Amino acid sequence: MRTIAVEEHFTTPGFLNGVGRAFSDSFRKARGPAGDQLFARLADLGDKRIAEMDAANIDVQLLMINSPGLEQAEDAEAIPAATEANDVLAEAMRKHPTRFAGLAALPVGTPDKAAQELEKRFGKDGFRGAVVNGHNRGRYLDDSFYWPILECAEKLGAPIYLHPAVPPQAVVQGSYGGFGPGETFFLAGAGWGWHIETAVHIMRLMVRGVFDRFPKLQFVIGHMGEGLPFMMPRINAVATRSPGLAMKRPPAEYLRENLHYTFGGFNFDSTFQVLLSEVGAGRIMFSIDYPYGSMEEARAFLEKIPVSAAEREAIAHGNAEKLFGI
Repeated sequence: MRTIAVEEHFTTPGFLNGVGRAFSDSFRKARGPAGDQLFARLADLGDKRIAEMDAANIDVQLLMINSPGLEQAEDAEAIPAATEANDVLAEAMRKHPTRFAGLAALPVGTPDKAAQELEKRFGKDGFRGAVVNGHNRGRYLDDSFYWPILECAEKLGAPIYLHPAVPPQAVVQGSYGGFGPGETFFLAGAGWGWHIETAVHIMRLMVRGVFDRFPKLQFVIGHMGEGLPFMMPRINAVATRSPGLAMKRPPAEYLRENLHYTFGGFNFDSTFQVLLSEVGAGRIMFSIDYPYGSMEEARAFLEKIPVSAAEREAIAHGNAEKLFGI
C-alpha cells in the first residue's frame, strides 16, 4: 500500500538564523540534546530522512516549512525567507522527485507578493499548494486584505494547509496567562490553544462567507480536525437559529466540501471515529507530523483504523493523490 504523509516539516539555515530563530532557541533550551537532534532531522532533506521513510514504509512526504513559519515576521524578513525556504525545498524535490513534494511558504503580509510566489512555485517548481501557519500578526485570512491569496489559490486549484500557531499575544495573556512559562506554553500551544486557534480561524472563514466567495477553495487542517468534527453538530444547530450570518449554507456543508483533514500525530481511535463519522473517509489523509510524530507509530495506526480496504487505500494515498496531484 502506497503511503503519502501530508504534514511533514523541514527547516533551512536561513529560517533557523532568521524568522525561526526564537522558536528554535526556545525549543532547544527546553528539550536539550533531544531538541538538537530534532532540528538535525528537520534540516535533513536527503539520505537520512529517506532511510527513515524506508524503514517505516513511507513512500512520499509532503513537506512544509516548520512552525512558526513566516506569518509572525516583518514583511521585510518574510519575503526573502519565503524565497529561501521554497528554493531549498524545490532543490530537494528535484533531487528526490518520487519521495518529496512541497507546499510553498508565503509572505502573507504582502498578499500580492504571496500570490505571485504561489503562482510561481505551483507552476515552475511543481509545488502542490501552500502552507499558512495561522494568523498573520493577529489578522486572519477572512480579512479581505488577504483575498488575493485565496483568489490565486482557487484559480490554480492549490490547496492551503492551515497549520496551527500560538494565538495572538492578547489571547495568550487573557486566556492562558497567570501561570508560569511552562504552564502557559502548554495551554497556549500544542496542549490546547493552537488547536482551538486553528478551529477559530476556519470558523472565521465560514462566518465571513469566504467559501461562498471562493467556492472551489480547499483547505487542509491537521490533528483530526482541530476539534471541529466533535463540534460540527452543535455548530450546525446553532447556525440555523442565528440571524445575520454571512454564510449561505449550513456550516457542515463547508466542513465537508471545502475542508480536508489529516492525522497530524493524533493516533487516537476515538478521535478518528468522530472524524470518520462526520466527514467520511474521502476527506481524511494520512500524516505523521514528522519529526514530532513517529513514522512507525503513525504507520501502525493506519493499519488498524476500522475502515474497509478501499477506504484505507484512500486515506493512505488516494485522497492525497486526488487533492494534491502527487
